[in-house]
Amino acid sequence: MKKVALIGATGFVGSHLLTELVNRGYEVTAFARSIDKIPVNNRNPKTVALDVTDSKALATALKGNDIVVSAFNPGWTNPNIYNDFMNGCEAIQKAVKEAGIKRYITIGGAGSLYIDGKQIVDGDDFPESIKPGATAARDYLDVIKKETELDWTMFSPAINMHQGIKTGRTGKYRLGTDEPVFDKDGESVLSVEDLAVAVVDEIENHKFSRQRFTAGY
Repeated sequence: MKKVALIGATGFVGSHLLTELVNRGYEVTAFARSIDKIPVNNRNPKTVALDVTDSKALATALKGNDIVVSAFNPGWTNPNIYNDFMNGCEAIQKAVKEAGIKRYITIGGAGSLYIDGKQIVDGDDFPESIKPGATAARDYLDVIKKETELDWTMFSPAINMHQGIKTGRTGKYRLGTDEPVFDKDGESVLSVEDLAVAVVDEIENHKFSRQRFTAGY
């Protein structure tokens, strides 16, 4: 059984990753600022409350795990989301290395995917309300691409992956790399439950070493 450290376990994406990991029998350590709402059954997951920017404390807490999955996000309404996202992700990356863990999967954004050779976040019609966070996720992809010590993977969700997608967990999806996966109607859609399936499948299948990938129906 693999031991998985999950960072951001109480967020929208992180909470669904936690459910998928636990249901598949992984031994999980769940990290969040506040751990009160994390469901624990038969002592799984273990829970750790800390600030990810404290990379030394995080490295100590991560030791003994086989893989780190990060769904860290400082909050879409955070006025300082760009800097907080970059600082948090870089602190996590540093802590993973200091903990001696090689495998690292991080959740990015759809904004860094390409359509017609142009990243979505740079489009004229990209929503201003989420542009700082999407830009941070794109810029962190550029950072992680330079990482040579870790066996890293970044997952970019489908363009439409939000709380309004009610498909639930189908366990079915199609994979892509740097361009969105579109369905027969020309839509890039994925439920958060199937996002979790795709990410945990990547833990098991290890198809995208030192690559970014995406998924959609």
